[in-house]
Amino acid sequence: MTRTQSHSTPPDWVTEDSAWFESFEVGQRWKHARGATIDEVENQMITKMVMNTAQEHWNEAAMRDSPWGNSRLVFGLITGSLTLGLTSQDTAENALAELGLDGIRFKAGVFHGDTIYAYTQVLSVEPADRDDAGVVQFQHWGATADMRVVFECTRRVLIKRRSHWRP
Repeated sequence: MTRTQSHSTPPDWVTEDSAWFESFEVGQRWKHARGATIDEVENQMITKMVMNTAQEHWNEAAMRDSPWGNSRLVFGLITGSLTLGLTSQDTAENALAELGLDGIRFKAGVFHGDTIYAYTQVLSVEPADRDDAGVVQFQHWGATADMRVVFECTRRVLIKRRSHWRP
């Protein structure tokens, strides 16, 4: 960065010219481009860092012949975080603030080696209490490669208006 460049407006090549408030329409649906496989390291490290002591996440022996199967379950907040992360390029690139997460549901178990894909639908597009942004409400789903829905939530985001940030 040179001394004359500003931090407030990134060069055009830094972000795509999409995902502005004006880009979203109620009813839009899409599958996000990337998927991500959850490995043992994510489950073990994060589960232990937050001191989630549920044996279903830590104890392989305790899970043998359990109703869930023969392997440890992935901590649900890892599944939720990964799903939201997969949606971010398309839904939050021009976000100013995350306003809320509601209706969080963990619909099915996730295990080491499962690959998660994210899906989104736009539920509402509303003006904000400021001129340079608007509020978009999304429904997000996380599903495995075999289309087992494992996570869902609604999310409200304050998103920049292109008309004010990129005239």
